[in-house]
Amino acid sequence: MARAQFQKGQKVWVECVGAWAFIEQVQPVWAKGFDEPVRVTYDVGLGREFTASELMLAMDDPSAKEGVGEWRLLRARNKWQLPEDCLHHPHPGTYPVVVTDRADWGGWRVPGAEYDRDPQQIELQARLIAAAPQLMQIAQGLVDMVSEAPDDAPPAVLTLASQARDTLQGVTRVLEPAPDRLPAPVTPA
Repeated sequence: MARAQFQKGQKVWVECVGAWAFIEQVQPVWAKGFDEPVRVTYDVGLGREFTASELMLAMDDPSAKEGVGEWRLLRARNKWQLPEDCLHHPHPGTYPVVVTDRADWGGWRVPGAEYDRDPQQIELQARLIAAAPQLMQIAQGLVDMVSEAPDDAPPAVLTLASQARDTLQGVTRVLEPAPDRLPAPVTPA
């Protein structure tokens, strides 16, 4: 027997299409002699019905609460090039490495050929990535500040806080498969 795993109006990720959609209609398929539907499909307005296995929900990433730690920018020696061969680089003979672990390894590195193509852009990207945890804290602080007193915030700050919230959700939300069944509605006693 099949049970509905989503509700009408619920926002879902349609994996095979790669887009967010809302459940417009829950469509159970009944068969004679059965007390429950034999199959349930969902109309999300994309031209065909989808099964629950094709849909996913957004949830908070549990690792996002732990924080990302202190990231830092280090310089690694470019063992494939001599410093005199790369005089157009901001730091000849080295390339940036963003370290995201307490030990000096793990994180972000760029291939040498990509670094040679545009060293100034790669240097900017490295600095931006290293500053990402602090920028994330600033964005969360802005969201928290506005959520405490939304009526006191100027419209421009409300707009920035909304953009910060949406950006943070893109980082801290992950997709999960549908639940086995919807929770039963609470009946008043």
